[in-house]
Parts: sequence; structure tokens; C-alpha cells
Amino acid sequence: MNPTQRQRLLDAYPMLAECTPTQLDAVLADAAWLKVPAATRLFEEGQACQGFPLVLGGAVQVARGSPGGRQLELYRVTRGELCVVSTAGLTGTRALSAHGVAVEPSELVLLSRAGFERACAHEAFRRFVFGVFAERLADLMALAEAVAFQRLDQRLAQALLGRGSPIRTTHHALADELGTVREIVSRLLSRFERSGWVALGRERIEVLDAPALRALASGGGGDGPA
Repeated sequence: MNPTQRQRLLDAYPMLAECTPTQLDAVLADAAWLKVPAATRLFEEGQACQGFPLVLGGAVQVARGSPGGRQLELYRVTRGELCVVSTAGLTGTRALSAHGVAVEPSELVLLSRAGFERACAHEAFRRFVFGVFAERLADLMALAEAVAFQRLDQRLAQALLGRGSPIRTTHHALADELGTVREIVSRLLSRFERSGWVALGRERIEVLDAPALRALASGGGGDGPA
């Protein structure tokens, strides 16, 4: 790893700067620097964890799949964040509980198991790992609550908010994010369009009435369960 790459890593993960140069050399001794295109499968559900990804650019979607081909997005890992599924895979003995896919061109440093263990020997990095675990646990609890108690139209409205407009995505990608099938998402989006809340195009959704979507997302709007 050249000095420029190392500095980019420290900019994204400043807690590693608390390591001495010799300690950081040990953490990165057998690390791999990866540049991958969108749609690259980085790890697979049910397999042993092969390394610990540190994301320098792009985004990695972590999701659970079903035998029928459906999937539910658990979270995304972006620059300076950690993947708790990989953490669990390296610190425990169980296989990976989800799969990871680069959803846009991404750049990563993949630490080996030994490198990850050396990094965790330093308090700043270890504290960071536990902090991310706490945040992800809260996110997953909120996701479980949404799946169990919220209507799908409410969850779709939430998914459309806060992304700007137009939103560049597909009905299939939204279905994967929500853990449902494309046909249901398409039917709900058509209903939103008839209500004047969105305008649909090819891989494009324009939000026309954000307040109406926000009211539905909060449980105060819509015309009944989908």
C-alpha cells in the first residue's frame, strides 16, 4: 500500500491513526486494496468470512435472501463505516448470515482475519466497532418493527423520502430494499402516481407531493392497506 492509499484509509477511518506506524504496518500487512464495479458480489450468505472490508468509496448493500429469490436489505456500508455481518463472521465461528453487493463502483481495503484482530487490539478501533454494533442493532430493531407492524405502502413512502428528486432506481431495487416483490411495489407506485404524489419514468421516480408521502409514512395518510 503506497503512502497516498494509506492516507486515504486514515482519512476514512481516523481511529487507525492512533496506531503507531509499526502497528499500522502489522494491521495492513496482508490487506488487499480492491476497486470493484457496481453489482460485484463481495461475500455470500452461508460462507466463511474471508476478510474485513473498510469502505473508502461507494456503497455495499448487505441483505438476507430467501430460497424463493426474494431479499431484504439490512443496511448499507459507505465510506468510513463497518459491516457488522463481517465483524460477527470474524469474531465468531458461524458462517456469514447475509450477502454483500457493491451497489455502485466501490473502493475497499480488505483486512485479513489477523489484521482485523490486530486492529481490535487498539482501544480506539475496538470502541468504534462496538459503537457501530450498537447503531446497527438499533437499525435492525427498527427494521424488524417496520416489517412486523407497518403497512408496505407506509414503508415504501418512507423509502422515497429523503433521496431528492428525481430518484434513480428500479421497482425491483425498491422491492429488494423493502423485502417484497416487484409486482407489489409497481402496484403501489401506480397508486401513488394516480394520487398525484409521484411521476413514474424508466428507472426514475419524481416526487411531486412530499408532504403527502410523509403523512402516509407516519401513518396519517393513504387509503388503506395494500
